[in-house]
Amino acid sequence: MDQSLSGLKVLDLTHVQAGPSCAQMLGFLGADVIKVEDTRGGDSTRTDLAHREDSDSVYFLIFNNNKRAITLDLKTEKGKEAFTGLARWADVLVENFSPGMLDRLGLGWQTLHEINPRLIYATIKGFGAYGPYAHYKGYEFVAQAVGGAMATTGFGDRPPVMVSPGVGDSGSGLHAAIGILAALHKRERSGEGQMVEVSMQDSVVNLMRMFLTRTLATGEAFERQGHMGFRGMPMVFPCAPGGPDDYVMIHPRGDGWDMMLAAMDRADLIGDARFDDEDERAKNAEQASEIVTEWTSRRTKWEAMETLAGAGVLSGATISATEVLENEHLTAREMVVNVRDSERGDYRMIGIPIKLSGETNRVTRAPLYSEHTDEVLKTILGCSDEEVGEMRAAGAIV
Repeated sequence: MDQSLSGLKVLDLTHVQAGPSCAQMLGFLGADVIKVEDTRGGDSTRTDLAHREDSDSVYFLIFNNNKRAITLDLKTEKGKEAFTGLARWADVLVENFSPGMLDRLGLGWQTLHEINPRLIYATIKGFGAYGPYAHYKGYEFVAQAVGGAMATTGFGDRPPVMVSPGVGDSGSGLHAAIGILAALHKRERSGEGQMVEVSMQDSVVNLMRMFLTRTLATGEAFERQGHMGFRGMPMVFPCAPGGPDDYVMIHPRGDGWDMMLAAMDRADLIGDARFDDEDERAKNAEQASEIVTEWTSRRTKWEAMETLAGAGVLSGATISATEVLENEHLTAREMVVNVRDSERGDYRMIGIPIKLSGETNRVTRAPLYSEHTDEVLKTILGCSDEEVGEMRAAGAIV
């Protein structure tokens, strides 16, 4: 299948979420991604949060589709020799090790750039490669905390809380993928590779821009607003039958208020001075909220969404995790797909969020541990069966 990144050769030295999500996105778009794991069990997510003892965790599967997998012990001479051979072959390398780890192994950016001047070397770190915090380790919730996401989420009279989307990990992975594509584009002109550096803290701050506008404009701190909108009106309203996920989000800004009233058969309130504009509605937020709640509480969240969104009002049902996987629209857009896996058994998986005309999205199963080691060593590095056996005997591969 000819895809946009077909022919692109990627070495994925990443683990957990930030790096794997970056390399996976390149694989989704057609790149040949080879995941390089250690000889001591590989990516920790193969077992973290596992629901079965006889299979890799869904945590691993969801970030490692569309890849091949090999093992190498980079502390052995044979392992380093094989790795440098793969570095000469590759167009892109992605890593998210602790700061300085590859340098200590003699496999950092400067060394690999000399080995392969065309190599794009992407590194994802919690706080980047320089700055006062550069030696600190990163993690999803650390990035959320230091990037401003936690302090602006939740209610003002309660502690800050995390956000569910992986803005620190997957957000960094997406930023790195964009940087890689930019570096590849420049390489077409210069012939030279370069290092792409992404900080998880930087990525969260970039995603936080909307919530920094008031502070940038006035210097005022942003106060946690819970389910309230910027203008002091609630944005989430209860629906029937009253379960924990039975809510609908409504944001009737501008003319949306009158459109909402008409859709709710409350055209009698159009022109009411108490709700004439957003400032007036904020002053009379309690009364305005009662009007909306009285209507939403007699309908399911799906009925409320269909009525309001269908009338052009910004509205959406608060869909739970189980409902996401059954959602008709997401299914139609192939965001929830079935993956064929003869080894582990077929499983359901999240699909590819980028759609390109003229290309067919296809999610392939995540690789088994060391599944492609022999294949890669023989077809890419030209190793013989005897040489592969010697590497295995020396502990350089599994």
